[in-house]
Amino acid sequence: MKIVVIGAGAMGLRYGVLLQEAGNDVHFVDTWEPNVEAIKKNGGVHVWRDGKEERFVEISISYPEEYHEAPELAIVFVKDMHTVETMERCKPFIGENTYVMTNQNGFGGAEYIAQFVPRTRIIAGTAMIATVLKGPGKVDFIGKRGGGHVHIVRVEGEPNDFIYKVADEMEKALMHPTVQKDYMGTVWTKLVFNSVVNTLCTLMNIKMGQFAAYKNAKEMARKLIDEAYTAIDAEGIKMEETKDALVDQVMYVSEVGNPLHYPSMHQDMSTNRPTEVDYINGAIVRLAEKHGLQAPFHSMLVDLVHLKEESRKYNE
Repeated sequence: MKIVVIGAGAMGLRYGVLLQEAGNDVHFVDTWEPNVEAIKKNGGVHVWRDGKEERFVEISISYPEEYHEAPELAIVFVKDMHTVETMERCKPFIGENTYVMTNQNGFGGAEYIAQFVPRTRIIAGTAMIATVLKGPGKVDFIGKRGGGHVHIVRVEGEPNDFIYKVADEMEKALMHPTVQKDYMGTVWTKLVFNSVVNTLCTLMNIKMGQFAAYKNAKEMARKLIDEAYTAIDAEGIKMEETKDALVDQVMYVSEVGNPLHYPSMHQDMSTNRPTEVDYINGAIVRLAEKHGLQAPFHSMLVDLVHLKEESRKYNE
């Protein structure tokens, strides 16, 4: 399959490298100049596995304006707040038959992409895969090879031949995809998961396992998930997991799956980049307000993350 990965950050590099090594024709486009120039200069990226086993992988990369081919699939891995401006730069190579897939963290990425691509050609989804960008052209794949899983779903329409083709390529790459049928349920289930571990680990400057080790971690997770589900139920979204099952998933992934991992929001905070809290906890707050409800726990977390973002200037 001819694939272009839009955004050669942590997750973009992981998806692209794995799919390339599974036999696909993969090209990367990115807008972050230090990253593009480092990869161009070296001819590829340095890849670690859990901080060990460094290897070099040859990849091709360019700025969006330099890419002139017609991919079958474009995979978008940029921060939600940068989706529109990035898609503006990439729209010349999005052909009339190109599908666009996003597994971004929050809620909004697929909706922004729908400004450029028909909803029937957008694949959304979620990834239970942890990855860390160590610097320009340097990426650390967290977890053993073949660990984690991916859910993919068409934003509009039943599963078709193309999404199953994508799933086949992901399976060859040991990404363990599941094709889902409910776009909103799929995306919001992962969003609520992220609203707990991403945000709390960022605020406390801790790894997921350190969060899980706190005696009241499960109760904290339950309060945030209960509040989110109240808004989600009002919207009529059918979630992939029950509240109790999602609480258990948060604890299991934190304790067993990725205990040594700093979530992506923490990575943004520690490198002085804007976080996606408005697209995660903030999305829950907005959904609650839409139905005349309040989400005080999530609202407070949004403010606390933004306060921490603002406070970084005092540490410079």
